[in-house]
Amino acid sequence: MQAHPVVSREEWLSARKEHLAKEKEFTRLRDQLSQSRRELPWVKIEKEYQFHSSQGEETLSDLFEGRSQLIVYHFMYGSEWEEGCPSCSFWADNFNGTSIHLNHRDITLIAVSRAKLETLEAYRQRMGWNFKWVSSFGSDFNADFHVSFTPEEMEKGEMFYNFRVGQFPSDEAPGISVFYKNEQGETFHTYSCYSRGLDMMNGAYHFMDLAPKGRDEDSLPYTMAWLRRRDQYED
Repeated sequence: MQAHPVVSREEWLSARKEHLAKEKEFTRLRDQLSQSRRELPWVKIEKEYQFHSSQGEETLSDLFEGRSQLIVYHFMYGSEWEEGCPSCSFWADNFNGTSIHLNHRDITLIAVSRAKLETLEAYRQRMGWNFKWVSSFGSDFNADFHVSFTPEEMEKGEMFYNFRVGQFPSDEAPGISVFYKNEQGETFHTYSCYSRGLDMMNGAYHFMDLAPKGRDEDSLPYTMAWLRRRDQYED
């Protein structure tokens, strides 16, 4: 940062306009990619998944709450964990206040985890979140959408995650899955993403991308080594 070039306002404006052209091209490409995403084929959901919620037992169809589109954030929270994943907690901090706007565009946003409902509710209250969070404890949902792994898969290092077989450092993984329900009540899986595919859902990271130091993680022992749960920062 010490050797960063400093120029006149006129030179800065010229450089900024040159970069603006690149940003506009990126925006056009992103719009094209989003359209391509919406055109992907769907898979009909045949299994009757059950979830534990504060409203009682609910099916996947129930989770739509009368809307036709459902976005599920797969929050890493194992059935024996004492706390939720710090990284998923960082992402979830971006969800508060979002649901009402999504609801008015025919979209329901929820989080799903394998931990028991009472554990999730206690952590949600601690973190001050207001989005709906349900438990898939006892269900195949997490395994079927490739965000929970068996001890055998962990031992062999053969977990199917992010559309490939390989190793993963935990038996729980983050992801997003999207569903659509038609007028006949049929439900379809339309999209899933994992790993860096979740990046666009974290507004805090994109604010960092605007700042001179960016995410400033290159010198850390691992990505997000700086991260703490929102109530665990020292200042």
